[in-house]
Amino acid sequence: MNDNSKFIVVDSAVLPDVFRKVLEVKKLMANKGEKSFASACKRIGISRSAYYKYKDSVFSYEEMLVERIVNIYALLKDESGVLSRLLAFLHELNANILTVNQNIPVDGVASVNISLKLLGNSNLDAETLNRISEDDGVVEIKILSAK
Repeated sequence: MNDNSKFIVVDSAVLPDVFRKVLEVKKLMANKGEKSFASACKRIGISRSAYYKYKDSVFSYEEMLVERIVNIYALLKDESGVLSRLLAFLHELNANILTVNQNIPVDGVASVNISLKLLGNSNLDAETLNRISEDDGVVEIKILSAK
């Protein structure tokens, strides 16, 4: 997409069927329903060239609306269960953990970077971070980025 791109909302009923089929192929491949894009396109009934033409421009509205990616940094004490409690708390927020990168503990603490997808009405604000930091094992926690 170029710098002049703009998103618009259009009822899929008025669009050519190819856009719905592109979404079906993307979903099929994400769920490992087919081994290759060629076989997924054949199964859905779309040409590979049409799929590749639109794949980077067609997205589900619900997916774009309700999902937010957040990257957080935490400094945790090197104690059993601290990371597990943090992940359980994030799970309670309806967060889908995408990646966890924990460094080797040094001087009794380990830094952890966590990427997560917040779904629905879940929120990771200052109040939530304060609740997380109340855990004795959490030395520091902050949001690095959110989109």
